[in-house]
Amino acid sequence: MRIAMIGGGYVGLVSGACFAAFGHEVAIVEADEAKLAALRARRMPIYEPGLAELVAEHESRLRFTDSLSEAVTGAEAVFIAVGTPTRRGDGHADLSYVIAAAEQVARALTAPAVIVTKSTVPVGTGRRIARIVAEARPDLALDVASNPEFLREGSAIADFMRPDRVVVGCESPRAREVLRRVYGAVSAPPLAAPVLFTRLETAELIKYAANAFLAMKVTFINEMADLAERVGADVGEIAHGIGLDARIGPRFLQAGPGFGGSCFPKDTLALVRIAQEAGAPTRLIETVVAVNDARKAANAARVIAAMGGEVRGRTVAVWGLTFKAETDDMRDSPSLPLVARLEADGARVRVFDPEGMEQARPLLPGRIAWCDSALAAAEGADALVVVTEWKQFRDVAPAALAGAMRGRVVVDLRNLLDAASLRTAGFTVHGVGGG
Repeated sequence: MRIAMIGGGYVGLVSGACFAAFGHEVAIVEADEAKLAALRARRMPIYEPGLAELVAEHESRLRFTDSLSEAVTGAEAVFIAVGTPTRRGDGHADLSYVIAAAEQVARALTAPAVIVTKSTVPVGTGRRIARIVAEARPDLALDVASNPEFLREGSAIADFMRPDRVVVGCESPRAREVLRRVYGAVSAPPLAAPVLFTRLETAELIKYAANAFLAMKVTFINEMADLAERVGADVGEIAHGIGLDARIGPRFLQAGPGFGGSCFPKDTLALVRIAQEAGAPTRLIETVVAVNDARKAANAARVIAAMGGEVRGRTVAVWGLTFKAETDDMRDSPSLPLVARLEADGARVRVFDPEGMEQARPLLPGRIAWCDSALAAAEGADALVVVTEWKQFRDVAPAALAGAMRGRVVVDLRNLLDAASLRTAGFTVHGVGGG
């Protein structure tokens, strides 16, 4: 079947490429000229493992265009996958791009189709889009559906191709049938992923609830890490011990510097605002937001304390800038307040990230030294801070690190490195959670 995807960003590009892999004909609309030129040249504007290869493998079923009317012609399903950033001042999701896309799609369609919101949107957005579509095209039978994405950056293709579940909010038989065919490749054996059909509002809230719950798990284990440090326990063993309980599970129980990225910060804040306006405040999620913000702000103080309380005139190496490994995404990364505070306190900061350097540069102005390898960043450093859990950092031999650094302080905010080997090499290692 023919599918149009409005938006060639992270969600739209990954989803479109995976739909093409399912056998559908996919047209991806991208308004940004530079991104469109890159996509047409098969250069990926984002880093996601395996994405370039997937696009190349299925390029015969993928088109990239800036013409919305051309893309939607003949499409049975039109997905809206544009950005919903946090709106300044109130924490709500900015729906201006979604609403504009819905209006444009409705006016451009010439035959019945299902307009599907893939962007993360507040509860009630689907109803609003349905009203907008009906007013724009009273002459055409158009259905509206919600199909939230559950993609983890760094493993998005596997998440899409082998999903735990597919959630679809829709209320017409035709929309259900179209979406069943869209996801036929994963809902049929051997994968047989469950397809959950719900009301529009339920599908929209499932997305927020899922991200908020995972963010709560991350925040919980981070608080347990702080407690473990005070009482002489090991948060790694705590996470393992509770994770063996099938009711809890081991995922999202890795203590660290606080969550960032494109989803958790934005979605938890949006859910708080949605709940407050509905008169059902989510106190747990409000606390998650506050605790995580405080944790990210406190990372620099942890480094400064490890260096004896003073960093002015001293050199700090930072390994990793992106909010997590296997992505180039810098949104709400814990590295941003960390580096800014160290530099403000007079430290000379040297940084390296395998994929995020280009994205980080405009976000970290100042006298930062941008290095081309982990060891180059460590050259002459009095202390090393590990912020992102890139696997290649583990491959740096302690002896090589000792040869590059001037000091012997390591602050590992991910508990990534082999602390015992580093201590044998003469380093003082400050991990998270007493490990």
